[in-house]
Amino acid sequence: MTPDGKIKVGIVGAAGYTAGELLRILVNHPRAEVVFAQSGSHAGEPVWAAHADLLGETKLRFVANAAIGAEDAPDVLFLCSGHGKAKPFVEALPESYKGAIIDLGNDFRLAADAGDFVYGLPEAFKDKIKKAKHIANPGCFATSIQLALLPMAALNKLPEIHVTGITGSTGAGQAPSETTHFSWRSDNLSVYKAFTHQHLGEIGETLKTMAPDYSGEMNFVPVRGDFARGILSSVYFDCDLPEEAAVQIYKDYYKDEPFVHVIDTNPDMKMVVNTNKCVLNVRKHGRKLHVISVIDNLVKGASGQAVQNMNLIFGLPEDTGLHLKATRF
Repeated sequence: MTPDGKIKVGIVGAAGYTAGELLRILVNHPRAEVVFAQSGSHAGEPVWAAHADLLGETKLRFVANAAIGAEDAPDVLFLCSGHGKAKPFVEALPESYKGAIIDLGNDFRLAADAGDFVYGLPEAFKDKIKKAKHIANPGCFATSIQLALLPMAALNKLPEIHVTGITGSTGAGQAPSETTHFSWRSDNLSVYKAFTHQHLGEIGETLKTMAPDYSGEMNFVPVRGDFARGILSSVYFDCDLPEEAAVQIYKDYYKDEPFVHVIDTNPDMKMVVNTNKCVLNVRKHGRKLHVISVIDNLVKGASGQAVQNMNLIFGLPEDTGLHLKATRF
């Protein structure tokens, strides 16, 4: 901790989209102080050189190497370097490092790879997160879809599941590709990784933990959207409950959760962009229960949830530093 009681934060891989969002949250967090932002490609440059909107918000400069010696070690490390890079970084950490680690990639999300990492979905595993030192932050689509399913999973009432989800271009990361190029993405839609998306594994493990009878049958078709940020997941499955009872199950499950809101009107992504909220709408259509789930892929789907996990680990109210303004227009 700093002399004034703030959590010392280090960010590894600090030049990408999720790290930029993390910095925007943490520079205004009342109980956190970013002590270093590591980036090999931007070492020596001011943070605003990569995240231009942070001009005037912080005097931080990127450093080439993470400072994790015994004397200057941060209380928590956020790993934002990308998939496949966190595990070798963690394995190379000195034994003297005893701080918390929150990985925003997928290296530790599955049980086979997790070791002592706890899957960081607060609405499902809050008690475990509070006791953990190492957190595997969930994926963005995984967060949106799981929040649409947790109340029914808790009742062990999940049959075959169908999902169509649309995500903004920031979900693909900062490295340019044909399908993230503006000329291709603008006024365009496309399906990708149909039925094979990488987040299916972590979703399946959570649902199986909560609902032992869940068979793992999930039909997920992701869609690339022609916008920068946000996720809308349309989830439906057979349900023998009347609509009123199903809606009440969702409202009861989330009544003490600060970031999940079950509403009776049709939600849209502009309700949640730039916030750590998830907004759900639950409706019955014949035999099908239809759940719409909207989140910001960079906040609740990544960096905001990571800060929520940090708050839980350090015994803070989980909404500390996360009262963010939605970008409605």
